This record gives sequence, structure tokens and C-alpha cells, in this order.
Amino acid sequence: MPRIGAVADDLTGATTTGVLLARSKARTAVFFNEEAAQKAENASELDAILISSNSRPLPKEEAYEKVSSATKALLNMGVEFFSKRIDTTLRGGVGVEIDAMMDAIGGDVVAVVVPAMPQSRRILVGGYSIIDGVALINTPVAQDVRTPVRENYIPRLLDGQSRRQIGTVSLDVVLKGTNEIKNILKARRYEGSEVIVVDAITLEDVENIARACVELNWKVLAVDPGPFTAKLAYCRGLIETESANVPEATADGTGKTVLIAAGSATPVTKRQMEILCQDERHLRIPAEPKHFIEGGSLATQEINRVIDEAVKLLEKGTPRAILIETALHGDLLDLDAEDTRHGYAKGVSANRINSSLGAIIAGILERVGRERIAGLYTTGGDTMVNVCFHLGVECLEVVDYVIAQTDVGRMLGKYAGMPIIGKGGLTGNDNTACDIVERLFREATRE
Repeated sequence: MPRIGAVADDLTGATTTGVLLARSKARTAVFFNEEAAQKAENASELDAILISSNSRPLPKEEAYEKVSSATKALLNMGVEFFSKRIDTTLRGGVGVEIDAMMDAIGGDVVAVVVPAMPQSRRILVGGYSIIDGVALINTPVAQDVRTPVRENYIPRLLDGQSRRQIGTVSLDVVLKGTNEIKNILKARRYEGSEVIVVDAITLEDVENIARACVELNWKVLAVDPGPFTAKLAYCRGLIETESANVPEATADGTGKTVLIAAGSATPVTKRQMEILCQDERHLRIPAEPKHFIEGGSLATQEINRVIDEAVKLLEKGTPRAILIETALHGDLLDLDAEDTRHGYAKGVSANRINSSLGAIIAGILERVGRERIAGLYTTGGDTMVNVCFHLGVECLEVVDYVIAQTDVGRMLGKYAGMPIIGKGGLTGNDNTACDIVERLFREATRE
């Protein structure tokens, strides 16, 4: 019976938290929505369930309903300990989604918000979010095409989104250890705070916060990118010490190819793919996003063109990887402007691009067969969702990560056992794409 349950606002977020639990010996699965989780035949064998609400870009009323519904599904499945997985860069309606989960859980639940993910150099100091040494609002996420973040002080950000009172616990308190954290948490509760934002810069800080919550015996909703959820589970005795799970063998050189669907438009992803394609064994197929946005026969023709080109490359030889991308060449499209120009609802242009990438990957697999493909690599949460949807994937069983926020899973459904790695657009260094391709060849040996 799953005792740990989390709701994430996108799929890559769900896998990021799930992997931390899986690396700690908890059998963990990530579902694309609450219906899939409730229909899962073997859910009772899991230790942890994560549901993607796909709510990050939605209007607040829709996001609230999505998160509320997912939380109620977890309650019906017998989950005891709840988490609201948030983006490390605080994108989306975090406050609204906290309210949705707290309302569904009920009782004297308190939300403890620990936005730090030290493994990815994401920390919180004085309530201010710092990403790899840079203030959040000075990172590319401030110009995110769908969910920009323009508030760096997280208590103020949440106060503008949630109807609950926001409290804080500062770093000087956290550095004094568990007992002082307990005292200040109790003080904030006494003052009426229902959502408490806590500073942290190290995993030791995060563990001390978790230990304080467990010792207080509070009904806690963990609100975090993953580490706080994992540390709470560890302090409760639900999981073991985290450790890597990397196969020793590799399928590199055995006639298999990695397929890459790049839907992210960030400078980080662009640089990673440029480094990847410096290796002549890695081939690039640019796709025209404007055709996908137009839809109809124009989109169908472009999808088929890309599939045909990829199949020809595979028939001629064995590329080590084939990169299919829509935003790493030419001028970057303003997707909001495209929605306006076409008279679409907000987000339709992005959805059409990602759906087309999913259709392309599915078409290639249908034509060449799974035995030719070592695994799949997707950038951007929406891209991963669409790829999995077109492949008939029911859920992902997560097993490990390459680096934090670059998660290794195995698909269940039509292509059961095929490895897939999803990476957020802002994650990693210049060589991360190369490392992911190498890891997929290792994961292919598990099949």
C-alpha cells in the first residue's frame, strides 16, 4: 500500500521527486493523471505514488480543480503522507495549488515550504530564491515563455497566490539545529501561519527541518522540489539511505540508437545540444514549429517528413543518436503571440508543437521497431507528456537520475521496459546531453 503521495504540476517535476524516493529503495511510480493512478492494477505494491496534474500554465481556477482532484485520488488510495511538488524556480500557481491540497486533506494540516534543492544549487536565503548563485529573477526563468517568475521573495510570491497566512523561518534559526527550528515553527503556528516558508542551503539543513516536523508530530504537507519530501520519508523510517542504481554494461555499439525530442527553448538546452552534435554520430533533424502550430495538413506533412527522414537515417546506418528539435534553430517563436495571431486559447501553440513531437517519436518507433531504439530522451515536461501519450504509456516507474532533475524511468504500457530520461530545460551543464545519451545505452541493458 502506498504511504507516500505527491502531486506535481508537471511530469518532469513528478519524476524528480519520485527518483529521490526510488534511489532510497521505495518502489515508486509516476502517473500522468489521477485517472491513470486509480486504474493501475498493481498500485497496492507501490511505496510511493506521484501524480502529475499538468497544471503549471493553467488559470488558477483550473489549476485548483486539477490539484484538488489528484489529492482526493491519493486519499482514496490510502496515502498517509502528502507532498506538493513545486518547481525549483517557483513557476506556476504554487500558492493556489497549496490551497487546493490543504483544502482536500483537511484537518489541522500545515504546509511547510522548503524550496531548496542543494543538489541542483537551488537554495533559499532570507526568503529569497538563489539559482546557482544568481537571484531567481535574473535567471532565464524570468522570461519563461509560458510561466515567467518575476518575484524573488518567496513569502511575498505565495502571499499573492494563497488565501492562507504565510510565515517564515530564517536561515539563522535553521543553522541552530532541530530544536530551534521546532521552537520557531511552533511560534509561527501560534501566530496563525498555515503556510511556513523555511530557508535552507544544504541537505543537512533540509534534514534538520524534516526531523523537526517529525518530532513535532504535525500533519505536514511538504511543499518542495523533492529533497524535503525524501528527508521526511527518511526521518519517518519509510525509506533507506539514498544510493545510485547504474547498470555496469552498455548497449552502445550494438546497433541501437537514442531518439531525442527537444521541446525546450532555453539557452541551456541549446548549448547542450550543440555540444552533443559536435559528435558526428549524433544527427539533427530540425522540424518547423510554425507548421505544427498551423495544424491540419501542413502539420501532418511536416510530421511525416521528419519521420521519413529519421527512418532513412536508420536504414542507412546506425546513428548513435537522432535529435529532433523545434526551437534550437532559427528565431525563437513567441508562443503567446502565435496564440493571439491564430485566435487560439493561451497555450494551444505550445501544445500543438509538443503533440507533434510525440507523434513523430511514435511514428519512428512504429516504422523501425523498438529493438532499434536504445531509449528516449526528452527535454521539457510538456514534451515528455506528449511523447508518452502518443506511445500509450500508462505510467513511469522511476529508478535513478543522471544528475539531479534529470531522471531515469522505465515505461509501462505498449513499450514496457523501454528507458526514458526527461530533463528540465534549465538543468545541467554543457555535457549533460552527452551524459544522458551514454546513460540510456546503459539502461538499455536492463531490458
